[in-house]
Order: sequence, then C-alpha cells, then structure tokens
Amino acid sequence: MWRPWDYKKKPSKPSSPFSCSSFKDVHHLCTTDDFSSAPAKRTANVFHRVRLVNTLLRSWAPTRNGKILGSVSDPVSDNLIVVYFTSLRAVRSTFEDCKTVRSILQGLRVWVDERDVSMDPGFLKELRGMLGRSKLSLPRVFIGGRYMGGAEEIEQLHESGELKKLVERCPGAEPGTCHICGGYRFLLCNQCDGSCKLYTQISGFRICTACNENGLIRCPSCSHPPLQKYYYF
Repeated sequence: MWRPWDYKKKPSKPSSPFSCSSFKDVHHLCTTDDFSSAPAKRTANVFHRVRLVNTLLRSWAPTRNGKILGSVSDPVSDNLIVVYFTSLRAVRSTFEDCKTVRSILQGLRVWVDERDVSMDPGFLKELRGMLGRSKLSLPRVFIGGRYMGGAEEIEQLHESGELKKLVERCPGAEPGTCHICGGYRFLLCNQCDGSCKLYTQISGFRICTACNENGLIRCPSCSHPPLQKYYYF
C-alpha cells in the first residue's frame, strides 16, 4: 500500500518588519512629525541663506598657478564691472535675464562694461577661455576681476544688499546715452566700412584687422570707463 500523503503545512517565513497591503499609507511612512510641523517660511529662509552662501563662495574664485580663475584680462579690472550678455531675442528667458541684470546694475548708477556676444563673437570666446567651459548661459557678471555668477546670483546679492557694497568703489556712470553710438557701444568700421576686407594694389584683398567678424568696432566714447569719476554710496 502506498503511504498516505503528508499534508503538513510548510513552515511559514518570519514576518517582515514592514508589511503593507496597499500603497495608500506609504506617504505616512516617509514623513515625520518634525517635518510636518516646520513652517514653510522657515524652510524658505534656510534655502535663501544656503544660496547666498554659495554665491559668496563662488565670488572667491579658486586660483591656478597664482592666477584667479575667471579674472577679467583688463589692466583696470580691479574696479570694473563686466557683463557678458546678448541683445538677441531668440531665447526669451535668456533675453529677460540679461535685461534684468543690466537694469539692476544701471539702477546702482555705476559704469558697466557691457560686452554683447551677439555683436562681437570674440566676447564669447573670451568668456569660454576664462571660465573653461564650452557651454555657457548668459548673462555672466564679473566685479573687480572676480566671477560673481549669472542672473540668479546677482538678484540675490541685490536683494540682500551685498551687491551695493561690492560696487561701491566702481566708477560712476555718466548720465544720458552716448551721442556717438546711441548706446549700442559699437560703430561701423571706418577702414573697411563693415566689409571686413581691405584692398591694396600691392597685396590685393586682405582681411581687416581693425574690426570684428561683423565689421564693427567698439565705440571709443563709451567703451572705456570715465577717468577720475567714481561714485561712492
């Protein structure tokens, strides 16, 4: 005769410390009373302080071979503000950020060296060489030869009052618009008339070295800071 089947139950596995029949109460497991009781305003203030500290740390640029990374290669950059921006409206968010930063600095009544990368592609190459990046978003701001960041960092410094202290020794801006270039800071090259080429009987056609790729030169009136005119707050 065959032996009867053994109907003994298999030993049950030890119960898991976490058991949940559904995902309805998962969010209760991921939250605690401490986080739920914290006010939203306190969290916002903490994030604002963290961003402000990151902005100040970014202003203390690291050095490499004794040279400050991101320093502007101008002989008088210690008391200058340099802004790399674009005047093209192709990307609306970028154009609005550039417009906001320029209006903030203009409101401080200081002279700003505005370098429009859409008018002179050499400015973009210069910025990439200083920051060591191929892909960059605009605007980019330098104060006193130190890299300060983009639109978000400048807005935070302006709201906290730190930006006013950083530009207190920068030269003041002259009132009104430049009567030579109309505020564009560029003029048509007077040697090649914007064609980027020159012709001589000896060598024929050659590339004009006085202008950029667009046949433009910087305005001699407003592209340099006013001498011995400083604004102190």
